[in-house]
Amino acid sequence: MHIPDGYLSPQTYIPLFGAFVGIAAIAVRKVKKEVSVKNIPYLGMAAAFSFIIMMFNLPIPGGTTGHAVGSALIAIILGPWATVIAVSVALIIQALIFGDGGITAIGANCFNMAIFMPFVAFYFFKIIRLKSVNPRRIFVSAFIAGYLSLVLTSILTAIEFGLQPLIATTHEGKALYCPYNLSIAIPAMAFEHLILFGIVEGLVTAFVVRYFFSHDSSMIFAIQKGGKNE
Repeated sequence: MHIPDGYLSPQTYIPLFGAFVGIAAIAVRKVKKEVSVKNIPYLGMAAAFSFIIMMFNLPIPGGTTGHAVGSALIAIILGPWATVIAVSVALIIQALIFGDGGITAIGANCFNMAIFMPFVAFYFFKIIRLKSVNPRRIFVSAFIAGYLSLVLTSILTAIEFGLQPLIATTHEGKALYCPYNLSIAIPAMAFEHLILFGIVEGLVTAFVVRYFFSHDSSMIFAIQKGGKNE
């Protein structure tokens, strides 16, 4: 899902970089208030976890790759604002040192996987769980949150790809950046994440959240306020 250099036009990656920088600045202030001292070490572990899980890239049709991200899990455990920082750090290191994701696309990749995805996952989890502390409800809510957040993020990425032939072309109408329009980009990205990568993301999220819930539910940011038994 990492966007490489040359796929996005300046009209796309500059605004997304600006949005990322602004939101990341807010995230730093939020984390100072929301993340407890005992959970600070987990922030570094979360960045490392996301870094590792994203390194398992598999090529998919349309010139892209797919992988799990870990944003949903981190958002549920530490909160979406902490996830912005943890996953952004992982993405920036991958781009600058390992060449996984383009330099010009850092803002876009961070916006997609470190901002959009964790907030989608966090609120899906909250809405589906309905304050329940039933273990099965927790597991299902975490799975759906992980699954849907990754699928929707892949679609967002595909839209960014697919818009390029519409907004950046030569005088002859030839695409200057990503050559795949929406009708190609969206199916190519969405299909593989619907049938494979989304399921992996959902299962990883669900099993780890269940583990934390069974051992110390107070460590799970998304349910710290408690709930009702079902």
